[in-house]
Amino acid sequence: MVFMRSTTIIGLKHKGKVAIGCDGQVTTGEAIMKHTARKIRKLYNNKILVGFAGSTADALTLFERFESKLDEYGGNLPRSVVELAKDWRQDKVLRRLEALLAILDEDHAYIVSGSGDIIEPDDGVVAIGSGGSYALAACRAMLVHANISAKEVVKESIKIAADICIYTNKEIFIEEL
Repeated sequence: MVFMRSTTIIGLKHKGKVAIGCDGQVTTGEAIMKHTARKIRKLYNNKILVGFAGSTADALTLFERFESKLDEYGGNLPRSVVELAKDWRQDKVLRRLEALLAILDEDHAYIVSGSGDIIEPDDGVVAIGSGGSYALAACRAMLVHANISAKEVVKESIKIAADICIYTNKEIFIEEL
């Protein structure tokens, strides 16, 4: 799987809610170019949450392709994810895209890559980007030891990642189902 730098995306299903969050930092090389980029979206009638790590242009292309898969398969998330991964892996143009997607709905959580990987974590927590592993560790600790909402877990996880990862800031955006 490709390791993407320059962002933190984390999403989870917790206490009947689904939340995804991102930091706002855009980094080119060693320079911070923007502080307030939104790297997450609601798709398919606000029923699916998606976040990206990687090139913005590539991610926008993937969002469009994924939305068309959701429309084609009537919002069936597992089928749409598989078909996106197949296209991404097989299409000459898509194969060159450098990004990872974190995708959630009320029943599923996936990480999808251009190398054909589709990962559905056992605990329903998805994390990508350079700060993803830090946010994931913080999230898992909070789920065991804190009695807070999905939205608060996402927010605090990104704040912790931002204290560790130089490619993550504390300008946090969150979407919730």
